[in-house]
Amino acid sequence: MMVCALASCHVSYNSVATYNSGATKFVKIEGDGSITVRASAQGRNYGDAWDQACKRAVREVIFKGIEVPGNSFMSKPLVTEVNAEEKYQDFFNVFFMDKGDYTRFASMEDKRTGSTVETKADAMVKQTLTIRVLRSELKQYLVEHGIIKL
Repeated sequence: MMVCALASCHVSYNSVATYNSGATKFVKIEGDGSITVRASAQGRNYGDAWDQACKRAVREVIFKGIEVPGNSFMSKPLVTEVNAEEKYQDFFNVFFMDKGDYTRFASMEDKRTGSTVETKADAMVKQTLTIRVLRSELKQYLVEHGIIKL
């Protein structure tokens, strides 16, 4: 009986890390119209996770908006047209492809030493990074390509 009781107390460990897909978090607004955020993503290695976090941050600025306390203008998504991601799918597929134009609008300029949170499990790396999204330049780019109408 004692053996059964002890066997049922066995704790098993899962070698797969959990991934929190929570929202991208606001950090600060820059005077040049850019916004600094914290974004999480996972990938095969550091570079892949960084790419995924940048894509996520830029995508949220475009389609969802980033909640900026006390600044409703900067909180709004750049594209407010219903189903725009689907309507302009060909454009956004190219824009968000690996090494696509999204990289022009995301930087690690505001990264501080020790600010990157990294978790490794099996073949995946999860990173939480500080990313600056050049919001005003991104808006102009979307206007030039006919995605946003002024």
